[in-house]
Amino acid sequence: MKTSALFTPHQIGSTGITNRVLMAPMTRSRTAQPGDIPTELMADYYAQRAGAGLIISEATQISAQGKGYSFTPGIYTKEQISGWKKVTRKVHAAQGKIFSQLWHVGRMSHAVFHEDGLPVAPSAIAPDAQVWIVGEDSEGTMLDCPTPRELRHAEIKSIVEDYQQAAKNAMLAGFDGIEIHGGNGYLIDQFLRRSSNHRDDEFGGSIDNRIRFAIDVVEAICTEIGADKVGIRLAPFITQRGMQDEETTDAILAVARKLKQLGVAYIHLSEADWDDAPVVPDQFRHDLRAAFDGTIIVAGNYTAESGAKLIEEGLADGIAFGRKFIANPDLPERFANNWPLDDISDTGTLFGGNEEGYTDYTNYTPANV
Repeated sequence: MKTSALFTPHQIGSTGITNRVLMAPMTRSRTAQPGDIPTELMADYYAQRAGAGLIISEATQISAQGKGYSFTPGIYTKEQISGWKKVTRKVHAAQGKIFSQLWHVGRMSHAVFHEDGLPVAPSAIAPDAQVWIVGEDSEGTMLDCPTPRELRHAEIKSIVEDYQQAAKNAMLAGFDGIEIHGGNGYLIDQFLRRSSNHRDDEFGGSIDNRIRFAIDVVEAICTEIGADKVGIRLAPFITQRGMQDEETTDAILAVARKLKQLGVAYIHLSEADWDDAPVVPDQFRHDLRAAFDGTIIVAGNYTAESGAKLIEEGLADGIAFGRKFIANPDLPERFANNWPLDDISDTGTLFGGNEEGYTDYTNYTPANV
């Protein structure tokens, strides 16, 4: 099938890309401890995949409060910024482009990360979900998230400022831009949905109120680094982690219209990637195109062919691949030449560990070379 649409250049805000095969953000939990500091090993991992049109980094907490999983990186200390500089330098040396994905997990966290034992959220509603925690025995396990503490009104402004500072730090670390994680049941998504937001102030209730936090974050970051370097990830059809809400798509389209006004570079749709996941309706894709005139990136259970088809139909501009990039560091080249794809050899190496299952996957070597 035709895949040439994946190999045309494109402009994402002020960032030019040479192909439409993007690397999706994936938590891999391999930072140096203590301090959640990016390492040389992480730099090697990303540089190996610099053939992507754009790399979007693993989710990176904007503050200690924003952490929800063990060994995930931060970008709020000098040591973390220095660690990320190792990554961006190696990616750029390999002619790659990389954005930092900024997140605050909100209620998707655990007591071990918080002095008072309570994550924060728009409302004190447990997510009915688990997070990956490494215990004193150095073994990682999934543990239930507790009921969070409702954010005080004054704290919300402080978190917006944390996002703004994190974006500034990302640029100091050498990133080409940033992506705000606004999906998958994390803090911004928690504000967007009625199932997780029961507030009665200007951040809760109506759609205009529920999108206010997201827009405040976007505006603060655009002021800091420029809208042409800013994207946001949204998850309109993912309902796990207690995120069911029939108004979700209406809220996200309202966000998209605001993003168009702000001149934001892109929207990145996080689509479910399991076999029986809900199908994203074409009508929503057309509605999103009408609401937002920037780049649209999609990530889900795509193949080279299905991704190229969506680009040809004008419903997406870039296709982000996650797990395929783990086992195939040269994924764009494999797609371009119709070379076979390798599978992940051991899912036990996805989170935490060393180079095994991380930087030891190799590029494809054709038999006639």
